[in-house]
Amino acid sequence: MARLTAGDPAPDFTLPTSDGGSLTLSAVLPTAENGVIVYFYPAAGTPGCTKEACDFRDSLASLQGAGYAVVGVSPDPVGKLKAFVEAESLTFPLVSDVEHTTLEAYGAWGEKKNYGRTYTGVIRSTVVVAPDGTVALAQYNVKATGHVAKLRRDLTID
Repeated sequence: MARLTAGDPAPDFTLPTSDGGSLTLSAVLPTAENGVIVYFYPAAGTPGCTKEACDFRDSLASLQGAGYAVVGVSPDPVGKLKAFVEAESLTFPLVSDVEHTTLEAYGAWGEKKNYGRTYTGVIRSTVVVAPDGTVALAQYNVKATGHVAKLRRDLTID
C-alpha cells in the first residue's frame, strides 16, 4: 500500500475500541487542538508493543498538554486489546482493525522482512493527523523503543 505523506488527506475511520465502544477519527479531531497521533503497532502484549504503548502512556499528559490526542491501532481483536489496556494501565484509546482496512489505508500494512523471512503484517508507523483532517507528519518503520521521544522532538514538545 502507498504510504501517506504530509498534506495528504488522512483516511477517516470508525473502529471498535478496547472498552466495547467505537472511535471515529473525524469525531476525535475537533477535541484535539493540534491533531491526533495515530500509531500502528503489530500486537498487543508483545515486548516492543508494550514498550511503545507504555511510552505513549507515560508521555500522554505532555502530548495532551500540547494539544494532541493519541489513538493506537492494531489488528488485535477487542478482547486482547481490553486485556492489554488493563495489564498496562493504558489511558488512551486502542482500536481493533482485524480486517486491516485502516492499516492498509494508512500504508501501515504490507511486506516486512524479519530474520531473513518475508511476510505481510503491520509496519510500525505513526501518522499525525492535523485538525483539518490532513496528514501533518507520517513516520514508517519506526522503532518501538525511543519512538515517542523522537516524535516529541519532531513535534517540538518538551
